[in-house]
Parts: sequence; C-alpha cells; structure tokens
Amino acid sequence: MPRLVWRRAELVGGTAESAGARTLRFLVPGWPGHLAGQHVDVRLTAEDGYTAQRSYSLAAPADGDLVELTVEIVPDGEVSPYLTEEIQAGDQVEIRGPVGGWFVWRPASVTPVLLVGGGSGIVPLMAMIRARRQAGSPAPFRLLYSLRAPERGYYADELRRPDPGLDITYLYTRSVPEGLSRPAGRIMLDDLAEGGWPAASEPDCYVCGPTGFVEAAADLLLALGHAPERIRTERFGPTGG
Repeated sequence: MPRLVWRRAELVGGTAESAGARTLRFLVPGWPGHLAGQHVDVRLTAEDGYTAQRSYSLAAPADGDLVELTVEIVPDGEVSPYLTEEIQAGDQVEIRGPVGGWFVWRPASVTPVLLVGGGSGIVPLMAMIRARRQAGSPAPFRLLYSLRAPERGYYADELRRPDPGLDITYLYTRSVPEGLSRPAGRIMLDDLAEGGWPAASEPDCYVCGPTGFVEAAADLLLALGHAPERIRTERFGPTGG
C-alpha cells in the first residue's frame, strides 16, 4: 500500500446542506482516486504553525482531481466551524487519503445493498448511491435514513429525484412531517424488517452514524438473521470538530 501523503486542496465550490452542514468541493492535484465509503484527513495550519486535523467521509465517487466532502459543524470545534462558515473559494487546506478499505462499495458488485444512515452518517452512503448511479450498476439499493427532523436531512433535492433501483425510507426521531404514519422514535426492528432486505436475500449492509445508533442498528440486523460478515459499520463520536 502506498504511503499516504498530504496534498494541497483548493476549494472550488460549496453547497449548504442544512443549517449546520455544508458540502465542499476541492481540487486536489495528483489525487489517486478513491472508493465510495472511504474517508480523508483534513489539516488546517494557522499562521503561527499550529495545526488541527479531522477525518471526514468522502461524499461522492472518484472524479479526477475533485474531492467532495460534507461537513457538519461541531460547536466550539477547531476545524468544522472554519469549513462550514469561513472557507471561501480559492482558499486551501491539506488533504490526506483515501483512508479505509472495509467500509467500501465496489461498482462490480451486483449484490443487494442495504444502507442505514443516522444523521450525518448519510455521507459515505451517499457516495455509494452516487457511485452506483455513475456506474449504471444493476445492484438494487435500499436506504433507511434516520433524522431528528425533515429539515436536518442532507442531499434532499437529489434524493427526491427518481432513481431506479433505489428505495428510500425516512425515519424521524424528534419531529415527524405531516402525513407520515410512523411516530417519532429511534430505529426499531420493524423499520429494518419493512424497509430493508430480508436476510435470505444476503444483502451487503452498511451502517453509519453516531456510535449508539450504529450499535443498535447492527444488533437489530443480527436479530433479523443477517450474517455478521455482511454487516459493515462506520461510527463517529465527539472529536472536537
């Protein structure tokens, strides 16, 4: 495996995803490419030489020297406030990666896929959805996306567009939109049984979100009979932002 190096990354575009999250597109000359589900390290360096770095999931499949991240602000953080509120087109940071080889989806696979995302855990799963679409893959996807409230969702417009072979189920934990019969609450066995694939279909399952959410969802998948080796998890917790 080649040694990972820090590369200069220039911001070339950005899009607000919610009140506290922003998608950033960087031009990274010499970028080696990546797989959907991998992540990168981002490093900021202050004028006095102080550095801070954090890891962020890649939000889109490989596209030449372009790297796309979606960052959610962490109050009092060192990196996320700059990336979500201050950085401007033309500004530079350093990026190192790609990192990770287990929590990835490869377009050559035709196995059914179940994506289970909690909050900003949707980011690497969205990279998989986009990679599937980009490759014209026949693999059927199902996404269960758990949110506190509708306005907290990422990629809302894109996920509303018809995408043959992708079925989406939204779960809300705090505020439920009008007309939805499921009450607000955490992910449950019935949610995965109804919105996911049966274990007999032998899907590849990808679960990403806060630690508690990931552990609960993985336990429910096991209870439904899914093979442990087909359940891949990626979790995040407080890092200082």
